[in-house]
Amino acid sequence: MGLKVYLAGEIHTNWREDIAQGCKDLDIEFTAPVTNHSSSDDCGVAIMGAETSKFWHDNKGAKLNAIRTRKAIEDADIVVVRFGEKYKQWNAAFDAGQAYAMGKSLIVMHQDEHQHPLKEIDAAALAVVNSSLQVSQILRYVLDGSLPK
Repeated sequence: MGLKVYLAGEIHTNWREDIAQGCKDLDIEFTAPVTNHSSSDDCGVAIMGAETSKFWHDNKGAKLNAIRTRKAIEDADIVVVRFGEKYKQWNAAFDAGQAYAMGKSLIVMHQDEHQHPLKEIDAAALAVVNSSLQVSQILRYVLDGSLPK
């Protein structure tokens, strides 16, 4: 049994690579959003033309990114959403809600200080963790039933 796992959320650290490294011997296909911040922000105007208003600039990019995100969440067996320490990540919260609405198994990762603001999202998740290692251990358990040594 293989898994398709979408890694949503924070793009400023290497947490995705840590999870992939922890699962390198498992049958898992990982997908993710575009993690180059400027490419993600500017994709709409780069493809469909410049905008004079920042609102429409962002709107174009958000819609193109939504095509990619929606497809990746639809195809995923499990969605992992990481909330980082530094920014308010409304897009991550939206991805978590979208995954939950689609009936996807949801793993949420954040530090303890974000427990209160994320309590509703945590309540929707099947697992809430604070490290990439824990995500890797969950994925290993799901695939082969093994516990950490």
